[in-house]
Formats: sequence, C-alpha cells, structure tokens
Amino acid sequence: MKMPRNTFLENLRAGRQQSGFWVSLANNLAAEVVASSGFDWLLVDMEHTPVDVATVVGQLQAIAPHGSSAIVRPPWNDAVMVKRLLDAGAQNLLFPMVQSVEEARAAVAATRYPPEGIRGVAGAIRATQFGRIKDYHRQANANIGVIIQAETQHAVAIAHEMGAVDGVDGVFFGPADIGADMGLLGAADTTPVWDLIRQTAAKLRGLGIRTGTLSTNPDHAAGLLEEGFDFVACGLDSDVLAKGADALAARMRKAMGKD
Repeated sequence: MKMPRNTFLENLRAGRQQSGFWVSLANNLAAEVVASSGFDWLLVDMEHTPVDVATVVGQLQAIAPHGSSAIVRPPWNDAVMVKRLLDAGAQNLLFPMVQSVEEARAAVAATRYPPEGIRGVAGAIRATQFGRIKDYHRQANANIGVIIQAETQHAVAIAHEMGAVDGVDGVFFGPADIGADMGLLGAADTTPVWDLIRQTAAKLRGLGIRTGTLSTNPDHAAGLLEEGFDFVACGLDSDVLAKGADALAARMRKAMGKD
C-alpha cells in the first residue's frame, strides 16, 4: 500500500492558494456535513474544544472520503500529543501560540523520526494503515505539514525567523489573540490588528514563507486571498450554525407576531 498524498502540503509548497473552514463541534457527523462543501482544507480543533485523540480519529475518518485535506490543531506544542496525533493519521498540524524560534524547532522535531527529530516509532498504527504501508517511516518526515501560529505581538515581530526554521511550512496569524495582546480583546476585526497582520504577512511572502489566517467575514476572507495569503479559513461550524439558527428563529418569531 502506498503512502497517502498530503494534498494540502503539496498545494502549499507549490504556491496554490487554498480556502479552509474550522471544525470545532467535536463530532464526526458535524465534520462530515462540511467535508463535502468543497473547502480545500478543514481544521479539526483541539485547542478550544472538548476533542480528544479518539474524537479526532472519528473526524479524520469522516473527512477523508470527501476531498478536503485535514489539519489538526493540538492543544499545545507537546511532543507526546503530537506523536499520538501523527500515529492516529494526522498529516498536517497547526501549532498554537508559538513564541520563539526554539519552540518552532521543537514543533518540527516532534513530527520527525530520528535522526531529524524525536518522534517515537510504532508499527501497526492508523498512520501506516496498520502496518500495510511498508515504507511509511522512511517517507513520513517529508510528508508531515507543520504550520506555526503567531498569536502575540512578539511572535508577529519574529514571525520571519520562526517561519524560516527548516521544516516549518507556513505561519498562521491568529487575529483574536493578536488583538487581545494589543489591548483589543474581542476586537479582532479592527484596523490596527489587520494592519499589523497584513504588513507582516507581506514581509513573509517576500521571503518565500507561506502565510495563513482566519476571518469569519467571507468577504474579508476572500479579500485576504486576493492580497496574496496562501491559506485562509472563512468561518467555523459553530458560528455558522448559531447564526443560521438565530436567523431562522427570528424569522419564525416575526411570522408569529412575537417580535
């Protein structure tokens, strides 16, 4: 059996832009609902959700047949969790709150087998199709995507250094946390936050470093792609569900004369 393609990583390295969507409802059926929507990538989130490794596996299984690549965000830059996620079949990881070149190097090392890294070796795991991919261990290091998140003003200031670390495939800007660090908690959509992100992203792209981010405003997200961002998420499942349900409920209340 052959090593499965990592389409997200192939497209990223080739400079092909990709749109994405956040999967945060911690449920394989919810993941399956959006997996057929046509997004290039879906982010399975562990940082801000009740998801565990077993739940991740269910979501990866739900996404796999439908054409979108999966990225998993672990709860932290932790080598043990990374090992478990990779063994479970995750091909791409988004590391939250990376704050230094050393932390970026640690993220890469956790995804690599020795001598390039520290990932532990196991045989009959989901990543190897339970031992059926005979040369998995020889190919894995080159086929695991590593994205690091810049989420503070300090991280943004050194993003070009972290993004240049060998094995880092891109830098993802977290506007909500950057805004909070700027004293703009809950105001991620404001001009100062995006001016900082845009300026830094342009600098990174000039250095050949791939850049990504998230905006829950689809028009804004589309505009970011037009500006040159490489991978942009345009929403998340819980937000879309909440807004859609609110709009339907308001319409029905109006129809019944309750508003």
